[in-house]
Amino acid sequence: MTILQNRFQRVYGRIHQAEQACNRNGQVQLLAVSKTKPASMVREAWHLGQKHFGENYLQEALDKMDELNDLSDIQWHFIGPIQSNKTRDISTHFDWVHSVDRLKIAQRLNDQRPQALPPLNICLQVNISGEETKSGISLNELPVLVQSITHLPNLKLRGLMAIPAPETEPDRQREPFRALTHALHTLNDQFSLTMDTLSMGMTDDLESAIQEGSTMVRIGTALFGSRHSVQASTEASTGTQNG
Repeated sequence: MTILQNRFQRVYGRIHQAEQACNRNGQVQLLAVSKTKPASMVREAWHLGQKHFGENYLQEALDKMDELNDLSDIQWHFIGPIQSNKTRDISTHFDWVHSVDRLKIAQRLNDQRPQALPPLNICLQVNISGEETKSGISLNELPVLVQSITHLPNLKLRGLMAIPAPETEPDRQREPFRALTHALHTLNDQFSLTMDTLSMGMTDDLESAIQEGSTMVRIGTALFGSRHSVQASTEASTGTQNG
């Protein structure tokens, strides 16, 4: 068994055990956060059955896509902060975007999405802990943004994403996840929507996230090991600690 295979097996085991503990078997998807990792490692993970990969840095991701263009069923998720000058490439090359937090970005992604492609799956990033250094919209601002995005035909609003403030105590970890889950259900009822995705939970808190309703956990370190970014000096910004 390779090191990567062993790591994936352990993470899948953690997810399955957490699902069983709250009677949610088979409801949580693993998003492998492959930022700063080589395309060869993504290919190895793909051969292990992993199809969904998260990237923070646009140029790094585009390079990997070129190298891995033979993997037709791979799904690319953009999970980093979005600058206006990068929306065209993001809307063209990604299947999912988890970090939409303002209408201007949503409109650009909608307008620049190629007509030959299906609507772009998006999640709205919520600053669930109210941290000044984090990206994301506040809970109070969510309804207005949601209502506006529902009128954009080239976007498919799938749900919400959050990166809570770090906590080590499980009960404290669960509080922001519970609030995000409540927000999604409230918005679905308020606007008659069918949002189905809660992108929440990482290496250190995935169990708490699953217990509170996560449908997609973003795991990097536990799968690929520690990261040494070659892109961070030019592209990184606050609120990007996915994994």
